[in-house]
Amino acid sequence: MNGLLTNLDKIHTTELGIKRITKNLNLDTPDVIAWCKLQIKDARSIVKTGKNWYVYSEDIVLTINSYSFTIITAHKGKRK
Repeated sequence: MNGLLTNLDKIHTTELGIKRITKNLNLDTPDVIAWCKLQIKDARSIVKTGKNWYVYSEDIVLTINSYSFTIITAHKGKRK
Protein backbone atom coordinates (compact mmCIF):
# COMPACT_ATOMS: atom_id res chain seq x y z
CA MET A 1 0.00 0.00 0.00
CA ASN A 2 1.08 3.57 -0.66
CA GLY A 3 3.06 5.18 2.20
CA LEU A 4 0.97 8.32 2.03
CA LEU A 5 -2.30 6.42 2.35
CA THR A 6 -1.05 4.43 5.34
CA ASN A 7 -0.16 7.69 7.11
CA LEU A 8 -3.32 9.73 6.46
CA ASP A 9 -3.63 10.41 10.19
CA LYS A 10 -0.32 12.34 10.05
CA ILE A 11 -1.41 14.71 7.25
CA HIS A 12 -1.42 18.34 8.39
CA THR A 13 -0.51 21.85 7.26
CA THR A 14 0.24 25.26 8.70
CA GLU A 15 -2.13 28.22 9.05
CA LEU A 16 -0.45 29.79 6.05
CA GLY A 17 -0.84 26.47 4.21
CA ILE A 18 -4.58 26.48 4.85
CA LYS A 19 -4.83 30.02 3.48
CA ARG A 20 -2.73 29.12 0.42
CA ILE A 21 -4.74 25.96 -0.35
CA THR A 22 -8.06 27.75 0.13
CA LYS A 23 -6.99 30.60 -2.15
CA ASN A 24 -5.40 28.44 -4.86
CA LEU A 25 -8.39 26.12 -5.13
CA ASN A 26 -11.14 28.64 -4.32
CA LEU A 27 -12.36 26.35 -1.52
CA ASP A 28 -15.30 27.11 0.70
CA THR A 29 -14.94 24.49 3.43
CA PRO A 30 -14.40 24.85 7.18
CA ASP A 31 -12.00 21.87 7.30
CA VAL A 32 -9.33 22.10 4.61
CA ILE A 33 -7.33 19.17 6.05
CA ALA A 34 -10.33 16.83 5.92
CA TRP A 35 -11.05 17.97 2.36
CA CYS A 36 -7.44 17.24 1.35
CA LYS A 37 -7.56 13.80 2.97
CA LEU A 38 -10.65 12.96 0.90
CA GLN A 39 -8.78 14.04 -2.24
CA ILE A 40 -5.89 11.76 -1.26
CA LYS A 41 -8.21 8.79 -0.68
CA ASP A 42 -9.92 9.35 -4.05
CA ALA A 43 -6.75 10.22 -5.97
CA ARG A 44 -6.28 9.08 -9.54
CA SER A 45 -2.54 8.94 -8.98
CA ILE A 46 -0.05 9.43 -6.14
CA VAL A 47 3.58 9.83 -7.11
CA LYS A 48 6.61 10.23 -4.86
CA THR A 49 9.35 12.32 -6.44
CA GLY A 50 12.31 13.27 -4.28
CA LYS A 51 11.12 14.59 -0.94
CA ASN A 52 7.50 15.17 -1.97
CA TRP A 53 4.33 13.27 -2.72
CA TYR A 54 2.23 14.60 -5.60
CA VAL A 55 -1.44 13.72 -5.37
CA TYR A 56 -3.45 14.01 -8.59
CA SER A 57 -7.18 14.11 -7.93
CA GLU A 58 -9.86 15.49 -10.24
CA ASP A 59 -8.26 18.64 -11.65
CA ILE A 60 -6.01 19.45 -8.68
CA VAL A 61 -2.52 18.58 -7.52
CA LEU A 62 -1.57 18.44 -3.84
CA THR A 63 2.10 18.65 -2.89
CA ILE A 64 2.93 16.94 0.42
CA ASN A 65 6.30 16.63 2.12
CA SER A 66 7.09 12.92 2.39
CA TYR A 67 8.95 13.17 5.70
CA SER A 68 6.68 15.43 7.76
CA PHE A 69 3.39 14.74 5.91
CA THR A 70 2.82 18.50 5.67
CA ILE A 71 0.63 19.69 2.82
CA ILE A 72 2.85 22.30 1.17
CA THR A 73 0.50 23.59 -1.48
CA ALA A 74 -2.32 22.72 -3.81
CA HIS A 75 -3.20 24.03 -7.21
CA LYS A 76 -5.35 23.31 -10.19
CA GLY A 77 -3.33 21.21 -12.54
CA LYS A 78 -3.10 18.64 -15.25
CA ARG A 79 -4.49 15.17 -14.78
CA LYS A 80 -1.96 12.42 -14.55
